[in-house]
Amino acid sequence: MSARNFRELGNFLRARRESLLPQDVGLPLGERRRTPGLRREEVAQLAKVGTAWYTWLEQGREVKASAGVLLTLADALRMTETECAHLFALSGRMMPQRLPVNEPPLEAALQRMLDDLSFQPAYITNKRWDIVGWNNAACAVFGDYSLLEGDDRNLLSMLFANQAHRELLVDWAEIAPAALAIFRAETAHCVNEAHFATLIDRLNVKSETFRQLWARQEVLSQLTNIKRIHHPIADAMSFEYHSFLLSDGSARRLTVYSPQEVSRDKLQALLPVQRLNNIMRLEKEHK
Repeated sequence: MSARNFRELGNFLRARRESLLPQDVGLPLGERRRTPGLRREEVAQLAKVGTAWYTWLEQGREVKASAGVLLTLADALRMTETECAHLFALSGRMMPQRLPVNEPPLEAALQRMLDDLSFQPAYITNKRWDIVGWNNAACAVFGDYSLLEGDDRNLLSMLFANQAHRELLVDWAEIAPAALAIFRAETAHCVNEAHFATLIDRLNVKSETFRQLWARQEVLSQLTNIKRIHHPIADAMSFEYHSFLLSDGSARRLTVYSPQEVSRDKLQALLPVQRLNNIMRLEKEHK
């Protein structure tokens, strides 16, 4: 990689940083700023990298960044897919797939099956734990998956890099390490696949807790089948859940949540709200 590449990379990062306002990335506006955009230390904080290291990167010094760090910088600077690809090109790296290669769309029959489970939250995940299909009840309880893209719609990413999802889970402290141990056991044969490595690299950068737990090398075969939720509208909810491997050889799993006791009535009350949100989102998309 030439000195010119490093300079162009620094210029591109600076331009993206200066194009953003604090409120664009969830930061308070604070005092009046002498220069436009975010400060370098704010970008470093969002990307969880050192301020000095990020400053060197912007200054065009010969600093090398891993694919995971580049993806985190792209997220911090709210880059589009095109901008992210340009970032990787300037860095002399091949942009990794955000989703598994050749992931087929969910079959219509499977989506109908999910929709028929109208009073049971349910979703389908692939072998990387990306959520590839879901029903309205799942969105009502866990949040609208259609608003998430790429790695953000991955169960591990939601556990470790999505604060709202973390706050939803009453027993997060027990669920997170157990889920990670199960993921390690289930995906040991996939360690050399690029999109698995990219996911781990990204979470190692974004979450100190993930990094510590991943280093433990723990494996586990199953979780308890009760999940307790602290829902922002319905408050306390609990579900019994089961996971089934699909018989089509795809390594995809169907996970179904059955509401317990008063949670049934709470779920029924949430469903019309979610349907209305879906209608409003579709209308907004078509404007």
